[in-house]
Amino acid sequence: MNFIKFRDAVNAQFNALVKAGELFVVDIDKDTLWDTYINAFPEGTNPMFRERTEHDCSCCKNFIRNIGNVVSINKNGNVSTVWDIALHDGYQDVSEAMRELVVGAPIRGIYRTSERKYGLIKNTEMRDDGSIHTWNHFYADLPRTVVVSGSGESAGRVIGDAQSTYGVLRRSVEDITASAIATVEELIKQKSLYRGQEHLKTVTDLKKVKKAYDKLGTDREKECFLWLKTVELGRYARFKNTVIGTLLDDLSNDVDLETAVSSFETKVAPENYKRTTALITKSMIDNANKKVKELGLEDSLHRRFAKEDDLTINNVLFADRESGLVADATPLDDLLSPTKPTKKPNLDKVQEIGIEDFIKDVLPSAQSLEVMMENRHTSNLVSLVAPVYANSEPLLKWDNGFSWSYNGEVTDSVKERVKKAGGNVVGDVRVSLSWFNYDDLDLHVREPGDHIYFGNKRSRNGGHLDVDMNVGATTREAVENVVYVDKKRMTPGRYSFYVNNYTKRESIDVGFSIQVEVGGEVQNLHYEKAVRGGQDVDVLTLDVSRDGSIKITPVKDMKGGKQSQEVWGVKTEQFNKVRMVMLSPNHWDDNSVGNKHYFFMLEDCLNPDDTRGIFNEFLRPELVEHRKVFEVLGSKMKAEHTDQQLSGVGFSETKNDAILVKVGGSFNRVLKVKF
Repeated sequence: MNFIKFRDAVNAQFNALVKAGELFVVDIDKDTLWDTYINAFPEGTNPMFRERTEHDCSCCKNFIRNIGNVVSINKNGNVSTVWDIALHDGYQDVSEAMRELVVGAPIRGIYRTSERKYGLIKNTEMRDDGSIHTWNHFYADLPRTVVVSGSGESAGRVIGDAQSTYGVLRRSVEDITASAIATVEELIKQKSLYRGQEHLKTVTDLKKVKKAYDKLGTDREKECFLWLKTVELGRYARFKNTVIGTLLDDLSNDVDLETAVSSFETKVAPENYKRTTALITKSMIDNANKKVKELGLEDSLHRRFAKEDDLTINNVLFADRESGLVADATPLDDLLSPTKPTKKPNLDKVQEIGIEDFIKDVLPSAQSLEVMMENRHTSNLVSLVAPVYANSEPLLKWDNGFSWSYNGEVTDSVKERVKKAGGNVVGDVRVSLSWFNYDDLDLHVREPGDHIYFGNKRSRNGGHLDVDMNVGATTREAVENVVYVDKKRMTPGRYSFYVNNYTKRESIDVGFSIQVEVGGEVQNLHYEKAVRGGQDVDVLTLDVSRDGSIKITPVKDMKGGKQSQEVWGVKTEQFNKVRMVMLSPNHWDDNSVGNKHYFFMLEDCLNPDDTRGIFNEFLRPELVEHRKVFEVLGSKMKAEHTDQQLSGVGFSETKNDAILVKVGGSFNRVLKVKF
């Protein structure tokens, strides 16, 4: 028997385990390891009672007690030990006994230690006769990946953290059902779960892990698989302990869908949040599907953007001559055509008129119309939707099959955008920055004795930068906001506001707007030029006097008014040509169902997205009981985007609003039409 060959084979196998990847340990106590090793020697080969031996010295004992239970796991779930060696002497019996012990034990966790090596390759001893004897031992130099050192960390802590993660992962795949995962995944994808998209990766990762886990046969295979996933995913393997995990767990325990989702949204949503997308189950879908077939509405569910060819002159109140809904022009019509104004219209004093009087008294003689699309009107953008199959059964409360869809995702003012971003708009002084591209603009204030910016958001003068956006290019409708709640805290002196382009990313939709509010009085300023990367642009100064009065002084490059932006192909803060004026389809012909809307369809106005054509408030009475299903169905069966569409700006008779309309006819005029 050659111990050196045995030792070198064990050492080589340990190094092979290190190269294979993560090291684990099985659950065997140290004394059992040592006793199994000693007792495995064939009879007569282990001289136990000699004063010192190569087999049972303290050096080898230390190695076996700390390395003997180390294993690796390959991707197929097979366990390899340090004892997987091939010899042709009595040491083979020892290695096989140790391997049998280790392979049969459960895995306790990952292998970590504070030691850098175990054992000793050899040492020497001088004997009484003056000769030198060399003793050989087991040894192993440990890789950096398993050695834990340094302040604030310990091997036990790292091992315990991994064991905790493994336990949560096992409970996640065993306690959470596949049906619960499928339900939550569908809710997220159909946007029925508030902030659900943030948790989609967690759900899909759990789905993959559980699917692979459920395919495994033996407990040993499952154990090895989970330990590999624990190492691979780290803390991300703690699916059940996440906020989405609480929802998955509730659904797995048969908690009612509405109750479970409500509990989840309470954890992630602001107090005033109210979910607008309904939740549905398979039985609800089956019942709704049965009703649709009963009423013969299968074809009626398909929707598309409406286009001019779908309409007749009876559907519109006004049509531009180029629309195709009026007779061909004759030379006499040119005499009535409006002449182009020679100067910019004066908007300071315009005549006000109600919408019904506008329809009755102005539209009949109008030859052309233009409307001023203000920034606040972006939420009024609307598209007309038609049924794909013109002769399909009526799906809606009225008989023509047409519906409409507003743009509900764009805020209507700088102040509203600040509020939506979590900024404070209530204070004695507020200065808000807004822009419309992915640049990272930063609002700065140089104060008496202080400087507000993203690195110092609160000042000694009571100022607070409470919104800082587009660090990561997250939106094209960004804002920043500085507010002074109590002007009494503002030290008298000059407060200079400027904008810095910290990161330039785009060369379109350049410039920015500033809204300053002092004592309830609001001023809007606009910078039209592109801001270079790193450039500072002075915007205004506030001079605070000792008596508390504040003087606002814009710099010369800042212009009054609002920044124009392009939305749905039309420019805001300027006039846009009107192609048609019409009532909403629920008031066409002999229909008079629900609230009336007034639509100004604009030239070149194109909704860039798919749009919804089915809303619960439009549904015929027989379908109301299935409203939750149709809420989801409407989000799935949207009208696909096309350049052939009728889109513009719309107004409801239930909301106070107004728009400037430039009317061309026998003479030109600008009216403020009120709704």
